[in-house]
This record gives sequence, structure tokens and C-alpha cells, in this order.
Amino acid sequence: IGIAAWGIGFGLISSFRVVGVVIAVGVFLFFIALVGLIGAVKHHQVLLFFYMIILLLVFIVQFAVSCACLALNEEQQSELLEVGWSNTNSARTDIERNLNCCGFRVFYPNETCAADCLRTLHCRPCAPIMEEYAGMVLRFVGGIGLFFSFTEILGVWLTYRYRNQKDPRANPSAFI
Repeated sequence: IGIAAWGIGFGLISSFRVVGVVIAVGVFLFFIALVGLIGAVKHHQVLLFFYMIILLLVFIVQFAVSCACLALNEEQQSELLEVGWSNTNSARTDIERNLNCCGFRVFYPNETCAADCLRTLHCRPCAPIMEEYAGMVLRFVGGIGLFFSFTEILGVWLTYRYRNQKDPRANPSAFI
């Protein structure tokens, strides 16, 4: 949620879909954490079980995405960038404005461009600039995702261990 607000505040992101997805994922993870917290405080085994299962599913998805980010070679990154470029107009405008470039590989005069370099007519194509950053960003995102996926599996393990403990505030004769 904070990253989406930061991107909007600095004008880096104007796509409602991107911001909406980031905010939705943040709210989802917040509610999952809340379920785990309530389950731990109340010693509620069912809530802890659902928390554990959902956290395991989040781990699997996050681990797979992180591994995919780290495994992409330069050709696959280029193909991914080209698909993203051709499918979204708002992202294209943001990229042209922020990277000061026009067109993907070639800029045609009949196309529109949001970059300032269009005034001087010395615009570079966006593909080489994006490819320069893509590898670095994918390694960064993959590494951070991998780190947090292992903290999630630690949370699953701790939940599994904690879920079967008896509530110390409960009546001791109830366990007999």
C-alpha cells in the first residue's frame, strides 16, 4: 500500500490497474495477518489453521514468482518488455515521460510521445533503456521476494507448532 502511494505521489505510476492491484494485495495480506494475530491471541485453532494454509499458498505463489524473476534471461526479458509495451497505453506514456524516450525500438513521426526530448528531436528508443534497468530490477524483486517467501515458510512452521499448544489461561481440568 505504501509503495503504491509513493509511486502515485511522485508521479511514477498513473495506471489505476497497477495501483489497484498493489493496494488489493496489501489489504489482502493485512487481513491475513490480522487473522493470524487474532488466532494467536485467542488460541483459536481454526483461525490458525486457515492462516497457516493461506500463508502456505502465498509462499508457493511468491516463491514461484521470485524464482521466475531470477531465472529470466535477456531474451525473455526483452520479449516480456515488448508484450507489456504493446498492451498498455498508460504504462507506455509513463515510461516515455520518466525515461525521456520515444517508441519501443523505433519512433515513427505519426505516433504520440510524452517525453520532453521530442521538442529537440533527439529521442532515443525506450527498449535499450528499459532493458538496461529490467535485469537489475528483476534480480532485486526476485531476491526480496525470495527472502520474504522464506520468512513466510518460517511463519507457517511456527503456526503449525503453536497451533497445537494448550491455552495457558484455560481451565486445566478441561484437558483431562
